[in-house]
Amino acid sequence: MSLNILDRQLTTSAPAPAIEEDPLDLMEEIDRLKAQKNAAILAHFYVDGDLQEIADFTGDSLKLARDTTTVPHPVIVFCGVHFMGESAKILSPQKTVLMPDLLAGCSLADSCPADKLRAFQEKLRAEGRDFQTVAYINTTAAVKSLCDWIVTSGNAREIIDRVPADKEILFVPDQHLGRYLSEVTGRPMILWPGSCMVHEVFSIQDLLRAKKNTPGAVVMAHPECPQNILELADVIGGTEKMRRHVASITTPTTFLVATEANMIHPLTKIAPQHTYIPVPGIMASTGETCACNRCPHMARNTLQKVRDCLRDGTPEIVWQPYFADAQAVLQRSLLQ
Repeated sequence: MSLNILDRQLTTSAPAPAIEEDPLDLMEEIDRLKAQKNAAILAHFYVDGDLQEIADFTGDSLKLARDTTTVPHPVIVFCGVHFMGESAKILSPQKTVLMPDLLAGCSLADSCPADKLRAFQEKLRAEGRDFQTVAYINTTAAVKSLCDWIVTSGNAREIIDRVPADKEILFVPDQHLGRYLSEVTGRPMILWPGSCMVHEVFSIQDLLRAKKNTPGAVVMAHPECPQNILELADVIGGTEKMRRHVASITTPTTFLVATEANMIHPLTKIAPQHTYIPVPGIMASTGETCACNRCPHMARNTLQKVRDCLRDGTPEIVWQPYFADAQAVLQRSLLQ
């Protein structure tokens, strides 16, 4: 085959570039389709601000999980990542749950596959360990089906207190959140060695420089951050705690925010009197700082994909047999 023929084949088989569409036109079309399909849009605080603006409900994982059970609409479009869509379907099996992109995954969920967790649980039981498994909500439904409790950053301390005192705790998958919870609750934990790709990369040097350059700045950090970041934080908490904290302060303040950068959108919305500075990340391969505190999975949610999934009724989260086991633990942990 000649190179010219090969070049022509490669050219003709390559996918066409995505056509840029006007955001305002997309928003209008989404509103029309929402009404036509009787659908509600739920958006996590980590998706882009334009998606948060078109959403009927915004929030952290705990709030949105609860919202799915009260939304009167038969169709939910969940702008977030895959485990969130799964949880929505599990808690509201009668509803159609759509996601703009099923490839929007989670590095934490990927770090704890169900088969490896099951094998580790069996190993611990064979050693005579008497434990309960507590999973961060950033896990697959298959993992949730193997657990006794599910926590979010918003309800974790409360749930840990519900674990019987005579039981050990196996905490999966976030070692940083588990270590923080162990410190604040006094409960020893067996920690799974997982971490969030976004919260793992914050630059200590840039955080220290920002504190020096902005006297009086308040450092807010998500408990998924490594311990060295949490040691510098004035406020440690999940996204909802961050919102409540900035809303409680009337004096204009500068906040250094160590979590996914899109969180600045809801912070600005609820407390616009403040200044918010995202703490930069660091690229391990080069040592350079970067704006890598953005979740690439959350970024897969776009206005165009929301419009497409509303229009086409796909991709859909489809009920799986193991969802039934995950349903019991989700209901017990998040709704009761």
